[in-house]
Formats: sequence, structure tokens, C-alpha cells
Amino acid sequence: MNNKKIMNTFKYVLAAIFAIAQIGNAQSTDDLMLYRKDFKAISGENTVSVTSYEKGGKHYVFAGGVGNIDVYGLNEDGILSPISDHELHMKKGPARGMVATRIKNNDFLFVANKHGNIIESFKILDSGSLERTALTEDTEDTYLGTAITLQVVHMKNGSYLFVGGLEENPGLSCFQIQENGALTHVQSMKDDETVHTDGIIGMYVHKVKGKTYLYTGGFQDNGVSSFRVYEDGTFKNINNISDNKTDRYLTGTYPVTGVTLEDQHYVIVGHRHHKYYKRGNFIKRKDFVYHGDGVSVFKVDKKGALVPHFVLKDDESTKLSGQTRIEVISVNTDEAVLAVGTRDDEAIQLLKLNKEGVLSPMNYLETGYSIYYGLRSHSIDEKDFLIAGSFRFDLHKLVTYNVMPKINRDHKKLRHVVHLKYKSDATNTQIKEAEQAFVALKDQIPQITALEWGINDSEEGASKGFTHTFTLTFNNEHGREIYLFHKAHLDLVAKVGPIIADVLVMDYWTEE
Repeated sequence: MNNKKIMNTFKYVLAAIFAIAQIGNAQSTDDLMLYRKDFKAISGENTVSVTSYEKGGKHYVFAGGVGNIDVYGLNEDGILSPISDHELHMKKGPARGMVATRIKNNDFLFVANKHGNIIESFKILDSGSLERTALTEDTEDTYLGTAITLQVVHMKNGSYLFVGGLEENPGLSCFQIQENGALTHVQSMKDDETVHTDGIIGMYVHKVKGKTYLYTGGFQDNGVSSFRVYEDGTFKNINNISDNKTDRYLTGTYPVTGVTLEDQHYVIVGHRHHKYYKRGNFIKRKDFVYHGDGVSVFKVDKKGALVPHFVLKDDESTKLSGQTRIEVISVNTDEAVLAVGTRDDEAIQLLKLNKEGVLSPMNYLETGYSIYYGLRSHSIDEKDFLIAGSFRFDLHKLVTYNVMPKINRDHKKLRHVVHLKYKSDATNTQIKEAEQAFVALKDQIPQITALEWGINDSEEGASKGFTHTFTLTFNNEHGREIYLFHKAHLDLVAKVGPIIADVLVMDYWTEE
């Protein structure tokens, strides 16, 4: 065989391998699912915001809530390792907007201290721990009151932090980031009836043909706005799109993110409809009409303006009720995979966006807890993870999930087996109460389809001191997640924990 034929054969083999790989990728992205990898306790009151960062080849997670920020390491298996916790200024918060970035030779975490009306700058140390370097307080010229969302914009000769707030004195502000993390005010724009900057809970930046554009969502304004950002950090409004009563889903505009596929730029916007709030509270526009839940897609035109393009409407097969966070998990040339965290459905919904800008639902996982803003995607060695937390004050957990091809569980049930060893000083009364509390879970958590238990009767001498076994049955992964983070289960753990010497938990799937 001559060299030309060898080269042609080699090309055909490579083409075949590439085609097979493409088929495999298409199959995997068409049917992805979330699988929990770990959960760890937090020291803060709750988890409102989550962000992550890679520094020196190590991966860190920052979970912010009321009064505190927790720092964890994250490894390639999705396992969290607690590193440190840090008190917010004046013990306030919650830590709403959180964004990490590199400025010159240092890494910083910027935190919007919501009720402290302040932006906190922290240096990220090599260990992942934090060191506060600056505080930027609200003034008459800025709009940091009830600060919620932060967005870093890197330009050629400088980096800027955009801040959005809520309620009494809303607007959009820009600060230049100094080498030590301090912020210098550049420009602020007060909210008015034209722009949608009252309650900026989501922001995103697109770079289009050398120009930089910032997109904001107005929770109170029920709309989205586009801004051109210039090299010196100044900005001007380009266009604004308001909610309507027919084909737009922007009442309570909440998360805002974006994706670029080939040469087309998209902005994806979610909302937590005002129907989920009491009309007598802080909702300013009380004449809204509920027209359903949906995720909106906008195209970016040549001038950086937003153009309504597509809406994925919620139905019985999706979990999009009360969207509070949208995270981009992965992007290739043809499609992007996104995750939507919901406060009212208490779930994470996976979506796919194709290059035509059309969203389609994939699978979802019912988490068993409400997500407020605490959802973050992070990749390690081509593994995609989601880190989630809840604003629930009784949960105190941070959870990691691996996003991977769905495992076929058809016609199977899940057994959750708990073996308990009680402390030697546990009284018979305490043990009896623990037994009754465990059995009561069946009536408190509907997702438990069966529960049986018993006391060890083995005479082989291999029970290692475990005396009680409880076997719970679930129909699917959703049931197990809801049980794990259900208040009744958490209360049980808190109650019997002091008398437990050891616990062994095993799960397995079996045919129906």
C-alpha cells in the first residue's frame, strides 16, 4: 500500500472515530441526570448564594448565607472538604451576590452584603481561606442599598464590578477594581420608568465583535435591559423589554445568564412570578396577571440589543415553578446544557439549548429543598458538577451533584437500609422513643412507600454491635432526596444523634 492510500485510510479511520464520538456525545447530552455525590454541614444560618473558583489547580466552593461565608475544597469526585468560615461585616447579610475573579496577581471574592448595604472584598489565599481587604459602603451617589447581584467585567486596561440592588433606592453602579480589591466608583444610574434595574437579581456579559454588553433583569420592573459598557467602565442603556400578558414570561425577572453558540449570542432569563409572594408585601406593582412559568431566550442583535426569541413554558413534565437560578453546565459548538434551580418546585431542572436558540427539557431531580440563589456549576477534569444549597434555616447543608448520563432505573425500587448502634448509656426509654420516631417517618414523608424494621437476632457474632435495622423503600431518586432533606428526617437525626454510637447506611436497587 502506497503512502497516499495509507494516509487516506488513516483519514477514514479518524473520521469514523470522530463520528462515533459525536454519536456518543449526542446520546449522553440528550439524557443527562443529577446524582448526589456529597453533602456537608454549613456553619452559617443558611445558604443563599454559592460560587466556586479554581486557584493553583485546586477547586474551592464558597457558600454564603445570613451572617457567614463557608469555604470548602472540592475534589474530582465531587467531595467537599470544609476549610474555613468567615463572619460577614456586622454579622449581617445574607451574602447574596458573590463572584470570584483574578485581578493582576491576586484572586478575590466579592460579596454583596444585602442588609449591610455594603460590598465586601476578600483576598482568596492559597488555602482557599479568605482575608478581607476592603469594604465599600453605600453613599448618596451609589446604589448599594440591599445589594443583591455582582458582575465582573474585564476590559483591556482594567476590571470593573457592577452592582445591582433592590427596594428603596434601586439602580445600577459600576466600580473599578483596584489591585488590593478596593473599589473606586465610576458611574451609577438611578432606576426609572424606562430601564429595568429595580431588583437586579441577575446580570450577564457578552462580548460581541470587540464590544462589551451587560444585561440585567429587573425583579420589580418585570423586564430586562441592555447596556453598552465602555473601556473606562462607563455604560449607557441600549434597549429595554418589559413583560406582557401574552407571550413574555418576565414577571419577577430573576436569574439571567448567557450562551454563545457558533456566531449567535443568547441571553437566558428566568423569573419567580409575583404570584408566589403575598401582594401586600414589598411587590411594588400589584396589578400583575399570572400567565404561567417559563424560561425566556433572547437573541443579541448587531447593536447588542435584546430581541425576544423563544419561551420554554412550564408544564406537568417540567419543574420550572419559581426559578431562582440558571447555571450553564457545558457548551459546545452546537448546544449548551443548563440547570434551573427552583424555589417553589424544590427541584433542579436540566435543559438543552440548541444553536437555533430553542430550549428543550431533559431530566430533573426533586431535591427536597428550596433553592433561593444557591446553585453553581463547576467542572473538574471534564466532570460536570452542580453545588447547591438552600435558604432554609433548618437544613444547614451544602450538596454536590454529578451531571452524567441517566442510569436506567425502570421497573426498579430503591431500598434504603439504616443500621444503628446505640451508646452503652442509652436508656431503654430513649431507644424506644427513637424506634417510634423512625417508624413515624412513614406517615410524615409520603415518598416513603414502605418501611420495615427489626432488632438484631443474629447469633453469628458478626453484627459488630449494631442492634437495629430500618429498611425504607422509595420508587425513585426523587423520593430518596426528599426524605434525606425533609424536616421530619432532620428532626429525627437531631433527636437520636446524641444516643447513637455508630450508623451504617446502604442503598440498593431491586426489581419491583
